[in-house]
Amino acid sequence: MKKITEWLETRWVTPAYSAGVLGGIALCLFGAATNTMAGWLYVISGTIFALLGIGAILPARSLRQLKVRRLPINPVSAGDEITIELEIENLSNNPKTLLQVWDIVPFVLSPPKQTAIEAIPPQGVHRWIDYVSAKQRGIYRWHEVQLRTGTPLGLFWCRRSQEVPAKAVIYPQVLPLSNCPLVDTIGQDDSIKFQSDRRYQAANEGVTRSLRPYRYGDPMRLIHWRTSARFDEFQVRELETITGGQEVIIALDSASRWDSETFEQAVIAAASLYFYASRCQLEVKLWTAKTGLVHGNRVVLETLAAVKCEEPTSGDRPNFSLIWLTQTASSLDSLPLGSRWVLLPSLSTSENQPFPMSRSLGLIINSEQPLQEQLQRPLR
Repeated sequence: MKKITEWLETRWVTPAYSAGVLGGIALCLFGAATNTMAGWLYVISGTIFALLGIGAILPARSLRQLKVRRLPINPVSAGDEITIELEIENLSNNPKTLLQVWDIVPFVLSPPKQTAIEAIPPQGVHRWIDYVSAKQRGIYRWHEVQLRTGTPLGLFWCRRSQEVPAKAVIYPQVLPLSNCPLVDTIGQDDSIKFQSDRRYQAANEGVTRSLRPYRYGDPMRLIHWRTSARFDEFQVRELETITGGQEVIIALDSASRWDSETFEQAVIAAASLYFYASRCQLEVKLWTAKTGLVHGNRVVLETLAAVKCEEPTSGDRPNFSLIWLTQTASSLDSLPLGSRWVLLPSLSTSENQPFPMSRSLGLIINSEQPLQEQLQRPLR
C-alpha cells in the first residue's frame, strides 16, 4: 500500500485522509439524491466532487514553476560540518505557499534533510541553509531534491523531484605535528649530501633570500624583528635551501587488503606527514596505487579523501627513498635504500607486535595509543 501511495504522489497526486472522508460523504449524498430525487442533495454532492477535483489539480500546478538551485559545497575536514545551501525560486507571478522540501543526502552522511516553507513571493527566491556533520572522509555525490505540497485545500498531496547535483568532499584529518623523524631523516642512508629544509630552518642564522609576512605555523626564531617593527606586522626570513633537489615521497599501500579502521588511520598519517613536510618547505609528493604520484595541497587532499583499500595499481611503486605506509610487514624487505616505513598492523595482531627485520628504520603504530604522539617518536 505504501508503494502505491508513493507512486501516486510522485506521478500524480495521492489523497489525504480528509479527501477520503469527503469522497465517501459525496458518494453517500449522491446515492441518497438518486433514491429521493432531491435536488439539494445533488448540489451538495456535486459541490464536494468539484472541491475534490480542484484539490487534485492545483497541487501539481503549484510545483511546476519552481526551480531549485544548489550553491557549491565547500570542502571540509572530517569532524567539521558541511554547509548545504539551496535556492528555491518562484518563476510565476503568483505566490507559492505551504511547501515541503527534502534534500536526499546519502544515508551514510545523514538522513534526508527537510524544511517547510510558508510562502515564496512572486518572482522571489527562498534560500535554505542546513548543516550535515562530516563524520568520515570521502567524496559524496547526490542529485535529488524533492518538493511536496497540498496547497491550497490540503485534500491531495503532490511530490515532484528535481535533479540538483551535489558533491561534498570531506578531507581526512591532518594532525599538527611539531616534529617528525620519519620526514627529518628520510634519505640519510642514501646520500650524506641530503639536507632537509626542516633541519636547515632549525638554524637561527643563514643566507636570507627574502622577507614575507608571517603565516600561521612559522617558527618564531625566523621573525625579522627590526623589519617587523617598521611595518607594524611580523616579517619572516626565508632562507636559502640546500636540499640538493631530493623529493620526499609519501607512499600509501592502497593496493593491499586493510582493516577499515586501520586504513583510516593510515590515511590520516599520510595526510599529516605530507603537510608536515610541506610546512618544512620540502618538495613532497603523494603516491597511491590508483593515482600514482600527485602533488599540490588540494589535489593531495582530494586524493586522500577518495582513496580506498585494494585499489587497482596504476604503476610500480617509486624506486627511490620514500615513506611507506602499509599493513603488510613482508613489503618492508623490498623498500629502496634510505626509505622509512610506518607499519599499521591489524587490530587483531597489534598487541605485542615486534619490530620486523628491515634494513631501514620505521615505526609500528599501536591502535590503542594516540597517532599524533606516535608519529613524533624517534625511529627504531
